[in-house]
Amino acid sequence: MSSNLRIAPTDPFPEDLEELKDEKLQVLDSQVQRQLDHEIINEGEPNPETEFRHQELDEEFEHRDN
Repeated sequence: MSSNLRIAPTDPFPEDLEELKDEKLQVLDSQVQRQLDHEIINEGEPNPETEFRHQELDEEFEHRDN
């Protein structure tokens, strides 16, 4: 991992988000959001893998809210 505050596109990512407890999912979401911000600031656009991970997390949160 590039930093414990961010999760780079090349860092391992859980295959099944349903298995994660809420707290771990929230931490992972924060790491992905920070990575998105970092990419946009430094590269001008997000990496497609980071965008995909962000979308996956959003879907998991929506699933848990229902």
